Amino acid sequence: MKRIRRLLYATDFSAASRPAFAAAVSMAKSLTARLTILNVIPPVVAVVPDLYVDSVTFDHLDKEARRWSTRQLERLRARAMRSGVKATSLLRDGDAADQIIRACRSTGADLIVLGTHGRRGLPKLLLGSVAERVVALAPCPVVTVRGK
Repeated sequence: MKRIRRLLYATDFSAASRPAFAAAVSMAKSLTARLTILNVIPPVVAVVPDLYVDSVTFDHLDKEARRWSTRQLERLRARAMRSGVKATSLLRDGDAADQIIRACRSTGADLIVLGTHGRRGLPKLLLGSVAERVVALAPCPVVTVRGK
């Protein structure tokens, strides 16, 4: 088996992703691997079909989402570093599963770690499963950690 030198941890900052962070840090530490912490900002979609958001409001929302995500990523990176893990953070835009796969390739990750919400039935049908798509498309092994 190939030595694991680089881990990619993908997070949406939800409670379901917290156990996966702990697992990623633990694995990175025990393997003396580098950890990249990734967050993907999804595209803004109007909930109401006729809703119009002017460009100033849209830019403000985008800027605030980036500022908040960057702050959260830095907190996670600092926690990983305090645990003795070399860590970097990465912020991407777009579809979460697609961007996780792209980040995996661009960082040369040997393993992806992500949390699962454990949705079933209609919620899964409507919201989809990022973890399921990543497992199916990833060029490397994927560890999923149940959030509940």
